[in-house]
Amino acid sequence: MLVAALHGKLDAVPADLTEARRQAADAVEALTQATAEITELRARLKKNSKNSGKPPSSDGLAKPEPTSRREKTGRPVGGQPGHPGSTLALVADPDQTIAYGPVCCRRCGDALLLAQVVGFERRQVVDVALPAGRTVVEHQLLERECGCGTRTKATPPAGVDTPVQYGPRVTAAAVYLYSGQFLSKDRTATALAELVGIPLSAGTVAAMATRAAADLTGFLTAVRDLLAGAEVVGAGETGLRVAGKLHWVHCARTDKLTLVTVHPRRGRVGITAADVLGGFTGTLVHDCWASYAAPSRPGSPRPGPGPPA
Repeated sequence: MLVAALHGKLDAVPADLTEARRQAADAVEALTQATAEITELRARLKKNSKNSGKPPSSDGLAKPEPTSRREKTGRPVGGQPGHPGSTLALVADPDQTIAYGPVCCRRCGDALLLAQVVGFERRQVVDVALPAGRTVVEHQLLERECGCGTRTKATPPAGVDTPVQYGPRVTAAAVYLYSGQFLSKDRTATALAELVGIPLSAGTVAAMATRAAADLTGFLTAVRDLLAGAEVVGAGETGLRVAGKLHWVHCARTDKLTLVTVHPRRGRVGITAADVLGGFTGTLVHDCWASYAAPSRPGSPRPGPGPPA
């Protein structure tokens, strides 16, 4: 009986060994597949907008720090000593000259229409000539001498404030290329120099954009009010770098209006700073980001407990 039992166990050994080998093979296959998946996931985690085709908005809080191949020279930023400037200067042959004469003496009040011209001041406005080209209009402020010996100079027209300046079309073109077409300041200046022959510096382009933004205060208020009173508004946010630090672009729009603001915070604080959704009572279309639940306008009562900004 004992011998028969031993023979039975020995006969079962090959079957058990075969099963064990099959299970080991399955385990090796599963381990190989898991290793491949882990490797793929790690590769995905390392991908960003810098080393793959992913959009910058997908980087989120993990946005990589910007890198530059430029080596530090120790020199200050901006134009260096000896660099040729692009300061405006009066031209000798303006395309159009308009003379202005004083009407009466600034001292005694006598008429000066027929008085002798004893001098004039030159002021020029450099502007774009449409369809293309540069035009320079010279405004001559005539100075007349009264019989009493007093000299009176004409008052310049509105907007002609310096001896030489850029005209409104140059400013409009620079702001359009810089802010509307997203050219850099240097490329905007280069484009205007090459297209219409008007040289600008990158600093001038930045100053024009700053002044234009300041002039839009009333317009931005009107856009905010129209968005706040719309029936349907779409809202969203995406990350970008400002001076090397992560900020957020907030957008509120309808089919005809779009307001874009930039803020260091993504959540309720950044949404509130846009000053659109605090009093909004229509339908808000968004990506279910929790902070859209109860944004508030600056100065209005803080909403009840909600998700942190």
